Amino acid sequence: MHLKTLGALALTSAIALAAFFGTASAETLRLSHNTGDATTWHKGAEKFNELLSAATDGDMTVKVFPNATLSGGDQMKQAEMVSRGALDFVITSAINVTPLVPEMAVFSLPYLYSNYEQVDATTNGAPGDKMKEIMDDHDIVVLAWGENGFREVTNNVHPIKTPADMKGLKMRVAGPMYIDVMNALGANPQQMQWTETFSALQQGVVDGQENPIGAVIIPQRVYEVQKYLTTWHYSYDPVFLGISKKRWDSFDDATKEKVQQAATEAMAYQKQITRESTEEGVAFLREKGMEVYEPSAEELQAFRDATKPAFDTWSAKVGTDLVKNFQDTVAASN
Repeated sequence: MHLKTLGALALTSAIALAAFFGTASAETLRLSHNTGDATTWHKGAEKFNELLSAATDGDMTVKVFPNATLSGGDQMKQAEMVSRGALDFVITSAINVTPLVPEMAVFSLPYLYSNYEQVDATTNGAPGDKMKEIMDDHDIVVLAWGENGFREVTNNVHPIKTPADMKGLKMRVAGPMYIDVMNALGANPQQMQWTETFSALQQGVVDGQENPIGAVIIPQRVYEVQKYLTTWHYSYDPVFLGISKKRWDSFDDATKEKVQQAATEAMAYQKQITRESTEEGVAFLREKGMEVYEPSAEELQAFRDATKPAFDTWSAKVGTDLVKNFQDTVAASN
């Protein structure tokens, strides 16, 4: 009996140890993003967790934190946290990284792009690779580009058909470059965290905002608190899935390959569902009661001309050579 008892104890201990080390080897990484859990940002993050968990047989999982909760709701602070290794992953938009990396504003220069083909030529080509190098210098490894999309303008005062219609409107904006754009149009820009924006629109603290249809306006239910939308396509905003360089360098080559593959697939999925939602979005917003104005080419040119001072100011800030790299790639894609 004594030998049997010892044998049973040994077996139990072995099982317990195996369970302990199995648990110890499993790793849960943290990913933060700006928006709510109904958005394509969140769906892309969940897809990344699903793919990475499957690729590693559950040894690596990703816990997703929406609404920038890990940075106290400060969407600009997330990149800085990733840069210093306090956060593993982030999905954020280029414009939200500009306080840390001003060059990222190049993507969002007013009227740089006219269509998705031009966008994809830059993110998939040499300009996108250059931006990855710049981000790497700030200790953030860009694993894959996703999409926030072309930013459209909404407000509660009147339809926006000309630059003059922007004059005096209190507009919520996400970053410094958009402050200069709104000033060029005669609007009154208010920089504000996204988590504060819905209530600010609801209460009339601000008159309007600008964001992409598929990634933000529809899933964040902006149509409930805004009456007018103009599809002016004035600025494009990519998102990216990035990882702390410190965390990235801790992985062996096999793990890096799995993380990279999961990120690439997840962001391709995120971009696809964002574009699908955007394509269907105008009709949906009209059904929800929004008045949607689609400017003519001549009207868009008036907005382009009016925002040229902001374009020139930010071209100088991000670097004229970098801007030319983007412009040349855009021109070649036409």
